[in-house]
Amino acid sequence: MKIGLAQVNTTVGDMAGNLQKVSDAYTRLCSDGAELVIFPELVVCGYPPRDLLLKSRFVEENLAALQAFAVQTGSVPAMVGFVERNEDGAGKPFYNAVAICRDGQWAVATRKCLLPTYDVFDEARYFEPADSPGFVEVGGKLVGVTICEDLWNQPGMVDQQRYGGDPVQSIAGKGVDLLVNLSASPWHLGKEREREELLRQAAQTCGCPVVYCNLVGGNDELIFDGQSLAMNPDGEVVFSGAGFIEESVVIDLATDRHKARPVDDLENVRQALVLGLRDYASKSGFRKAILGLSGGIDSAVTAAIAAEAFGPGNVTGVSLPSGISSQHSRDDAHALAKNLGIEYHSVAIADLVSAAEGALSGMFAGMDEDVTEENIQARSRGLLLMALSNKFGALLLTTGNKSELAVGYCTLYGDMCGGLAVISDLPKCLVFDLARHLNRDGEVIPVNSIEKPPSAELRPDQKDEDSLPAYPVLDAILERYVERGRSAREIVEDGFEDAVVRDIISKVDRNEYKRKQAAPGLKITPLAFGTGRRMPIVQRFNSGNI
Repeated sequence: MKIGLAQVNTTVGDMAGNLQKVSDAYTRLCSDGAELVIFPELVVCGYPPRDLLLKSRFVEENLAALQAFAVQTGSVPAMVGFVERNEDGAGKPFYNAVAICRDGQWAVATRKCLLPTYDVFDEARYFEPADSPGFVEVGGKLVGVTICEDLWNQPGMVDQQRYGGDPVQSIAGKGVDLLVNLSASPWHLGKEREREELLRQAAQTCGCPVVYCNLVGGNDELIFDGQSLAMNPDGEVVFSGAGFIEESVVIDLATDRHKARPVDDLENVRQALVLGLRDYASKSGFRKAILGLSGGIDSAVTAAIAAEAFGPGNVTGVSLPSGISSQHSRDDAHALAKNLGIEYHSVAIADLVSAAEGALSGMFAGMDEDVTEENIQARSRGLLLMALSNKFGALLLTTGNKSELAVGYCTLYGDMCGGLAVISDLPKCLVFDLARHLNRDGEVIPVNSIEKPPSAELRPDQKDEDSLPAYPVLDAILERYVERGRSAREIVEDGFEDAVVRDIISKVDRNEYKRKQAAPGLKITPLAFGTGRRMPIVQRFNSGNI
C-alpha cells in the first residue's frame, strides 16, 4: 500500500489556516499516488488546544473545518485528527478523535483510548477516553487506528503502567494488515530512540507494518519534531521522516527499504530551538527580535539561534555595559554581532545605575552594599531592553539557562525580562556543548565567550563559581533533583557532597516564586520548568532534609 504522510505545521485555533494545509497536502499526496493519506493528531484545530476547547464556538468551528475538507475528498481516504463532541450525556464533553474522509463524506474512525495527564499533558480535563481503538477498511485491507498515547503503554516504555488497558494488545490478534498512529508528540532529547523502540514493539506485537505520522512545529513551549516513521512487521525502520520541517511524502510499504537516520543530539537541539523560536514569534505576530549581549556564552548562543530563526537582518543585539563590565566582554559582544551579521548597539547604563542609587541613598544610608546594588544593574538593563522592545515592536529574548533558573541565579525584573526564554531548558553544560557545535564549521560564537570563566559581572572580578559549584557538578545534582525527583540522601549516595546537595536543593525550592514569573521557555528536556512541573510556591516539604 502506498501511504501519504502529511507531517504539517499547524497553529492552535487557526481552523482556516490548518484546513488549507490539510487540503494542499491531500491534493499533493493524491497526485503522487497515495492510496491512503494520514495526518497528525488534532490537525484540524492544532495541538494542544487546552482551554480553548471550553470556548463556545471552538469545537463547532473545528467540525465545520472538518466538513469543509471532507467534501473535497475523492476516493483516496484521509485520516484526520479532530475534536468530536461527546453526545452521550455522560463523562467529559469531547473525544480526541480521528475521522476518515473519502468521497465527500466523513465518519469517525477511532477515538483516543489513553489520555495523558502528566508532564505537559492534561487531556483528561477535556476528553472522554474510548474503550478500544477503531478499525477501518482501506483498499480491502483492515487498518487498526490509534492516536498518539495509545502506543505508550507497552511493557518497558514507561516506569510504571499508567493505564489499565493497552490498545496495541487489543489490536493484536485481530488480523490487521496495517497499524497507523496519528500523533502530536512533543520532542525532547532522546525522544527519537524512545519512539523507534515503541513502534518496533507495536509492529512485532501486531505482526503488521506500523505507520506513525507526527506533528511538526512550535506551539508555546512545546516543539513538535515530525520525524514520522514506518516499520515493517519485523520492527525494522523502512521510512524515517524529516526532522523539524514540514514534509508530505508517499511511502510504499511493499518496496521501501530506508534505514533509520542517525541521531545527532546537538544538531537536534539546534534545530528544535530554531523551530520553536521561529514559530513562537511568527504565530504571535513578531517579525523582529532584540536581546542583550553581555559577551557571555548564554547571550551568544541565544543570539545565534535568533539570527537563524528570524534572519540576521531582523535581530538587534544591545550591549549594556556598566562601570563594572570588562572590556573583553564588550569586545566579545561586538565580535559576536559581526559574526552573525546582526544589528549592534551599545547603551551604557552607568548613569542610570547612579541615578537609582542616588534616589535610594537616603533610605540606604548606613547600610552595606550587597546583592541589592548588583540587581540595580540587572534591572536597569531590563528597563532599557523592554523600552527598546516596545518602541520597535521586537520580541525581547531572555538569555538565562536552566541551571541559573533552577537555583535563582537570575534577577527578577532584570535579566528575566522578556517574551520568550529561548535556552531556559538548557543546563549550562549543554549550552557550552551547543556553542561548540555552532562553531563546527567556523567561529560563530567567539572562542573567548566559550573559554572564559562564566560571570554575571555585577561586581568586580565576579565568577559564577563564587556562588555556585562547578557547572558539571551543579547540572548533575539538578538533573537528579529536578528531573528525576531524587531526594538529598539519594543524591549524596551517588557521590556528591552532602552540604553542596542540600544547599542546591534549598536554592531550587526557595526560588519557585521566580520561575512562576519567568517568561515561557522552549522545552527540550524530559522535564522543563513550566506547565510540566507544577510545584507550589508556599510549601514546607523540604527534600533537602530527607
